[in-house]
Amino acid sequence: MKWFAERGHTVTGVDRSPEAIHAAASFGDAVLADIENDPWPLMAGAQVRQFEAVIVTNYLWRALFPLITQSIAPGGLLIYETFTKGNETVGRPASPDFLLQPAELLSVFESLRIIAFEEGFLENPPRFVQRIVAVQPDLRDETDQVPKRYAL
Repeated sequence: MKWFAERGHTVTGVDRSPEAIHAAASFGDAVLADIENDPWPLMAGAQVRQFEAVIVTNYLWRALFPLITQSIAPGGLLIYETFTKGNETVGRPASPDFLLQPAELLSVFESLRIIAFEEGFLENPPRFVQRIVAVQPDLRDETDQVPKRYAL
């Protein structure tokens, strides 16, 4: 949150830790919520709130994939990085429940326009990860599926 807030972006963070929320509150909207067991906290009435960018790091709860996708505004960006199969050989998390399968993010977010995808081993600290950067198509403008600011 801090990095984006320092660059002038409006930010919203969600965590179940009161300590994390307290630390993040000075950078933007910090929402205390257990997103695995409680209702989705980022609602606008009956609709899921949408954001220009959704960033998820070091977190995997597969049941939230549809809500994450719905949270990306048309033309908005997703950046997602978390641990993948193989990480059990170097540390935690080690449970298959918290490790992505090979290319899993590609299939989960197949409705988005994939800009970049990477998976593999990182040395410092040692970990196996998957990363994806994708854009939510703006179906209101079928002539430009990728906003110019993201075009390669």
